[in-house]
Amino acid sequence: MKADLIIAGAGPAGLFAAIQAAENNENKKIIILEKNSSAGKKLLISGSGQCNLTHEGDIAQFFDHYGENHNFLLGALYTFDNQKLMQFFKDRGINFETARGGKIFPKSNQASDILNVLLKEIKNRNIEIIYNSEIKKIRQKNKFFEIKTIAQTLKSKYFLLAAGGKSFPKTGSTGDGFKIASSLGHNIVEPRPALAPVIIKDYKFKMLSGISLRNKEISLWRNDELLKRWKDDLLLTHRGLSGPGIINYSRYMQQGDVIKIKLLNYSKEELEDNLIKKIRREGRLNLLNLLIKYPLAQRLIEKILELADIDGSQNAAHLKKEERKEIVELFSSLEFKIKSLADFNRSMVTRGGIDLSQINPQTMESRIIANFFAAGEVLDIDGDTGGYNLQAAFSTAYAAGTEISQRL
Repeated sequence: MKADLIIAGAGPAGLFAAIQAAENNENKKIIILEKNSSAGKKLLISGSGQCNLTHEGDIAQFFDHYGENHNFLLGALYTFDNQKLMQFFKDRGINFETARGGKIFPKSNQASDILNVLLKEIKNRNIEIIYNSEIKKIRQKNKFFEIKTIAQTLKSKYFLLAAGGKSFPKTGSTGDGFKIASSLGHNIVEPRPALAPVIIKDYKFKMLSGISLRNKEISLWRNDELLKRWKDDLLLTHRGLSGPGIINYSRYMQQGDVIKIKLLNYSKEELEDNLIKKIRREGRLNLLNLLIKYPLAQRLIEKILELADIDGSQNAAHLKKEERKEIVELFSSLEFKIKSLADFNRSMVTRGGIDLSQINPQTMESRIIANFFAAGEVLDIDGDTGGYNLQAAFSTAYAAGTEISQRL
């Protein structure tokens, strides 16, 4: 079978690129090969099934949310920004609402509504999706791509890779795209889990699972050296730490690193002075009742006292100096050593992928193989939570699709 364009992957990047490529190309044959029996499996579980499509605000504010490779997205995001993405769906009957923190969702809170718009556009443009078609082999011969699946061999002048990463493999994201790109000579930056909770070594807070800590100062240390410091929300889980303050920075974390959390908004000196004043005023209270006046969950304070082997039932006035300093230290710098990041089954996206130096950021075309394009998570781009990854998928797909459209 021969086509003008073949796309690997019927996720948001593959579907949207196909829609753009088909613009003003009614007579061109575009085929999407999808290994699953249906399209958009990962899209349907995004945002817990509600589809956090993008984020509010000026697009210039987006770039700090893509780690060290954000410059690659400059052209794609400015060309097809969050407003244009929302307008595409608004023109097709989807209304949006903004949730806490600036996340944008369809008003229906149904990811299926977003997918249905894409599939309707695919149908309207006579784009064919062939399901259960995993690519087994690909090569470029005489300026045509020869693509073999289990069932058939297809040929096409243009090929777009949008097969996703390795996160949530049950949705079909098992790293196939990396193998395809590598077989055609591209370098692959080692894929690793990103937007992942962390598993903590000798974790002592299992029974406190579910406690959230809002807007805390978090720092990341490696070999006693400070790597990063930031403020955000985090969550205690049954195995470690999660929440945006952890998963958005997990791209920088590795086994053996130490996370330090400042539980209260005081310096150590300020906290000690404050605690001394509290004891002078209310020393007749037992220690626990004095400490719960600080804005922290009582169960967390109880656990910290237990770990420090300090009796919370004693009168606060009887607190020894060394015990006071231990409390100040734990409240100011609660330490957690990373055992590992959660695996691809629990990470939202993949860090790593096709080496960006081999991709033209304006068109998403390979710099080493003509007419080979890539979009979405298969590229070495990963964003924070909040709609940044879907925005990048649609923006890179738009860049690739519009370029292919002009060439077709």
